[in-house]
Amino acid sequence: MEKPMNWLHDPTRFLFFTGKGGVGKTSLSAATAIRLADDGRRVLLVSTDAASNLDDMLGMPLSNQPAPVPGVPGLWMLNIDPDTAAQAYRQRVLDQMPGDDLNARHTVLEQLSGACTTEIASFDEFSSLLADGASAYEHVVFDTAPSGHTLRLLSLPKAWSGFLAGNDRGASCLGPHSGLKMQEQRFNQALAALCNPVLTSVVLVARPETGALMEAGRTSQELRALGLTQQRLVVNGVFRATLADDPMAQAMQAQGEQALADMPAALRELPTDWVPLRAIDSVGLPALRALLSGAPSPVPLLAAGVPDRESLHLAGLVADLAQREHGLIMVMGKGGVGKTTVAAALALGLVQKGRTVHLSTTDPAAHLMATLGEQVPGLQVSRIDPQLETQKYIDKIMAARGPGLDDSEKALLLEDLRSPCTEEVAVFHAFSHIVAQARSGFVVLDTAPTGHSLLLMDAAGAYHHQMMHSLEMTPGAGAHVITPLMRLQDPAYTRIILVTLPEVTPVTQAAALQEDLRRAQIEPYAWVMNRSVLAAQPRDPLLRARLEGERRQMARVRNGLAQRLFVVPWVTPPPVGVQALQGLLLM
Repeated sequence: MEKPMNWLHDPTRFLFFTGKGGVGKTSLSAATAIRLADDGRRVLLVSTDAASNLDDMLGMPLSNQPAPVPGVPGLWMLNIDPDTAAQAYRQRVLDQMPGDDLNARHTVLEQLSGACTTEIASFDEFSSLLADGASAYEHVVFDTAPSGHTLRLLSLPKAWSGFLAGNDRGASCLGPHSGLKMQEQRFNQALAALCNPVLTSVVLVARPETGALMEAGRTSQELRALGLTQQRLVVNGVFRATLADDPMAQAMQAQGEQALADMPAALRELPTDWVPLRAIDSVGLPALRALLSGAPSPVPLLAAGVPDRESLHLAGLVADLAQREHGLIMVMGKGGVGKTTVAAALALGLVQKGRTVHLSTTDPAAHLMATLGEQVPGLQVSRIDPQLETQKYIDKIMAARGPGLDDSEKALLLEDLRSPCTEEVAVFHAFSHIVAQARSGFVVLDTAPTGHSLLLMDAAGAYHHQMMHSLEMTPGAGAHVITPLMRLQDPAYTRIILVTLPEVTPVTQAAALQEDLRRAQIEPYAWVMNRSVLAAQPRDPLLRARLEGERRQMARVRNGLAQRLFVVPWVTPPPVGVQALQGLLLM
């Protein structure tokens, strides 16, 4: 084992922290930025996650402009907010147009109202930092969204540079093409910076868990294919038991050691650091500074744990859901809280109740079949694959519009459809199709982590408003129109399950997600608190110290956040495979 925190020695200018949701990217990126600033350097900490919780960790509001972090001289923080970025992007495009051509400006605003504009606007802000927008800082530390969406972000410089090269037409979904062409040099500079190992390095963050390490391995290989070769691995939350006669503590340590022993070959080649599990959550400057101190975590003396007897178990949630013959069940929450596990267990429970079930996912990094391990009669399993859905969407549009076009017009249309933003449109169409399937059976949808699920919700909202506006122009045409957003808002059709962990940050983020959903007139049906260790009654001092925090978070959820709370216990080994998932319903 190497000496911990080696990634802090001679860091590159740009540092990207990425990995599976819930592994501690935000904690480690914030702690790294604080350490660099404490060492006397000028540092910018940037969040590219639409659901970032840096504001909770650092005790200050997020802003789309660099803001100094109180208590850390030399550190500034910036959040790339998708909505703010999109608004600024629209204004920059409009500023290029004649002010007196109101019809043209209105047309452009309609073109710039979609989800793809939000993506390109966020990417534009990101590219600016890599090109020349962060020249005042010695280091820029990026706290990124979970792996699948980070790979999408880091692939965009290459995708947009290739799309714009020699292309002087098209891109109608983004307004005037010059709005992109004027950024071509910036995109090329961003691509050059990302692929320069002297300037940019990627810190792959994982926990000593098989799923997190497997995803880190896949991410490593995909980043290499994009040209990002300067990588290292940080294993966060490494636990060492202190009592030989505590079965739970011994099982946790053994589980972690086995996962590390079986880590993918792609990770074995990387320089690796270990960060020990801490007794408290990494919230606030003292805890973040202690995270990388190398000193042992102080553990208070506490009374023995008491089993939680008020909890409702997952079987009760399945029984509630199965009272209907069909419906959409959307499992949502922060990355790494166990959404895929909960979604798979609910789907299996509904199959056991005799229901027809389609289990699917909108998460680019999700692997449902790896969680299930086998085919199950009565259970259809699918995945919204962005590349596959994009090609299907392109083929559909070409088949519908192509017959009436000449060769040059077909070439222009195909060129437009090869824009990277087409993927966002295609994924939304696939999502809408799966939502509609819940009219005749159960659809259990394992969603992407919070921020990107909200962007999908935004796309549903934009489509809904666009449809309603179009129908207003055609009296009587909307009598039987039901948009995806209307289905999501209908409690008789959709039930939202929020999954969290018994920790401060996941509960806070689930509460924020609940408020976002309520603003869209979508009311969550229930919360699931996953991986609870209260009932196991560990005696290890470090685990007992963490239980105090778990009790506080359970009380917080029960006292006003959730109408229904169901609890899934911590189990070893991890619940992978049909038998293990069905076992969760019996606990």
